[in-house]
Amino acid sequence: MRIVRHYEHGAPSVLRVEEAEKPQPGPGEVLIRSEAIGVTFAEVQRRQGIPIGGHAELPGAPGGDVAGTVEALGEGVTNLRVGERIVVDVDRGAYADHVVADAAWAISIPDTMDAAEATLLPSPAQTAYHALKEAGQLKPGETVLIDAASGGVGHLAVQIAKAMGAGKVIATASTRAKLDFVRDLGADVTVNYTDADWDEQVKAATDGRGADVVLETVGGDILTKSVALTAQFGRLVFYGSASGDIQPVNPLMLSRMKTIAGFALYAMLYNKPEAIAAGRRDLLDMIGSGKVRPVVHERLPLVDAVKAHELMEARAQLGKVVLVP
Repeated sequence: MRIVRHYEHGAPSVLRVEEAEKPQPGPGEVLIRSEAIGVTFAEVQRRQGIPIGGHAELPGAPGGDVAGTVEALGEGVTNLRVGERIVVDVDRGAYADHVVADAAWAISIPDTMDAAEATLLPSPAQTAYHALKEAGQLKPGETVLIDAASGGVGHLAVQIAKAMGAGKVIATASTRAKLDFVRDLGADVTVNYTDADWDEQVKAATDGRGADVVLETVGGDILTKSVALTAQFGRLVFYGSASGDIQPVNPLMLSRMKTIAGFALYAMLYNKPEAIAAGRRDLLDMIGSGKVRPVVHERLPLVDAVKAHELMEARAQLGKVVLVP
């Protein structure tokens, strides 16, 4: 089978397609024949040698969200069956014709669901959902600010926030095309965060009070200004740093009863299985009813992994970039 690996950190060109033996599932694992593989920005950072998105050891074999068909079950797996279509987050070796994954984290998907769209369920949709519900404690009628709203997580967060009853969703992005994209998905207000006065625009959209819930994944100056834009008793959820720049936050900025909550999906998966199960049911209902629409920006052959990472680095995607074996 084919698998994508890299033996040094650097530009997307360090990725190479190799031949390897088909893996075998161990206890609690499942073997999947891949139909589609969702590319995440965390893996772009790992390839660059930045450990913010996780480990960055060499040799590297990028992880990702894999949709496909179960080919074999490891010892002790009883929640899945051979031939079932599932999607699951694969920590390492995801860019491949076959992968093994933790069976407990697998999400069963209907035969009618497009595999590429299904790749948005494990990491992007669950991150957006639980960042809003568990970490952000979003209540109906509240105002939500979503930074980097046109990406894999952000475009889902816009829709999920609306489905959860948010009163106003403010979405930031860096180009007119991205702003049009998130507006079409239901954002009430859109702001270009490359504008020098973007924070003043957000403040004006909230009548000066700020947002009740802020989803922040950019870092740098965007993080600092987003803390200032969090309303009294508001919650800022920090779930990544696409810029790679983590600025210190002065505790005095939180004196108006603001809260900063860190979010990691793995913490939810390991420690809150009931919330994860309920969230998956809710997400499938949202998607099935049309309230949430996963968007695939481009489907690329597995051999074009380099191009996929180039797209991600250029911040050119609207939604998700997917590899198809």
